[in-house]
Amino acid sequence: MKREGLDFLADNPHFTKRFAFYVGRRCRQASIRDVAWALKLDWDTVKTLEMQYMRAQLKRAGTPGPRAIGIDEISVRKGHSYRIVVSDLVRKRPIWFGGTDRSEASMAAFYDWLGPKKGRKIKLVVMDMWKPFRNVTMDKAPQAAILFDKFHIMRHLGEALDQVRKAEYTRLRGKDRRVIKGQKYNLLSRHENLTLEGKRSLKILLAANRRLNTAYVLKEAFGQLWDYGREGWARRFFDNWRASLKWQRLRPYERFADMIDRHWDGIAAYCKPENKVSLGFVEGLNNKIRVFQRRAYGLRDHEYLRLKVLTCMLPPL
Repeated sequence: MKREGLDFLADNPHFTKRFAFYVGRRCRQASIRDVAWALKLDWDTVKTLEMQYMRAQLKRAGTPGPRAIGIDEISVRKGHSYRIVVSDLVRKRPIWFGGTDRSEASMAAFYDWLGPKKGRKIKLVVMDMWKPFRNVTMDKAPQAAILFDKFHIMRHLGEALDQVRKAEYTRLRGKDRRVIKGQKYNLLSRHENLTLEGKRSLKILLAANRRLNTAYVLKEAFGQLWDYGREGWARRFFDNWRASLKWQRLRPYERFADMIDRHWDGIAAYCKPENKVSLGFVEGLNNKIRVFQRRAYGLRDHEYLRLKVLTCMLPPL
C-alpha cells in the first residue's frame, strides 16, 4: 500500500499545513487546552499541529553561527532538575536547549552540537559565575571573552542586603523591629519601580535604621560599576566601594566584595567596546519561559518544551 505525498497536507493528514500554521499561531498566545476548546479539536491534535508549526519556524530560521552567546539554566521541575539555554545575543533568540543538569558534560553537549568550526567564531560568552560553565567555555572556546551577567551579580548583592535586613530584624525589639517587618520588597526593588506608598515606607525605614540605610545606599551605588568605559576606572570605583565597607560591620557585603574580587576578569570584560551587548536579554528570556511554563501548568514533554523555548523569540509564520 502506498500513499501519494501532498505538500499542502500537515503531518496529520486530516489537516492542511495552512490550518496547522493557524493553530500554531494561536498557541503562541494561548494554552493548548484553550485552543482545543475554541477550535473543537482534541488536545493531542492541537499539540501535534503546534509542534509541526514550531519545527517549520526553526527550519526557516536556519542554522545559527553566533558571535556572542548567553548561557543560563532554567528549572523544569522540582528537585533541582535543570536544562541549559544558550542564546544568540546578536540576533536575540535562543539557539540551543538541552542537557540533563548544570554539569560540565551537559554544557559540553552544546559545543559538540555547534561544532569546532563555529565554536571558534564565538567572541563573547555571557554567563553567571557557575564554575562548570566557565571551565567548559575556556576549554571549547578559549578565544572568547567571558562576561559575568550583571543581573546575577546584582542578585547576589540583593541577597547580601536581605541578610543584613534579617540580622537587624533579629537584633532589634519592639517598635524598631516593626519598622523592618514587611519591607523586603521595598529594599530589594529599584527605587523607580516602587509605588508612592512603597517609597514612603522605604524612607521611614531608612531614617529609622542606620545600618540598613548604609547597606541600601551601597547597593544602589554598586550599579554604577557597569557605566565605565575603561577597566582602570571601573577597578578604582570598585576599590573605593569596597573600602567604604570598613567599620560598617556589614559581613554579607564583605563576602560579596570578596566574590567580586575573585571573579573580576569576568566583570571587567564589559568595559571593552566590543563586549557591549544587551545583558538583559537572557533574563528577559527566562521570564518568558516561566510564563508559558505557568500557562501550561508544567511541561513534561521535553521535546515540546525544547521547541517552545527555541521558537519563543522567532517571528510567526
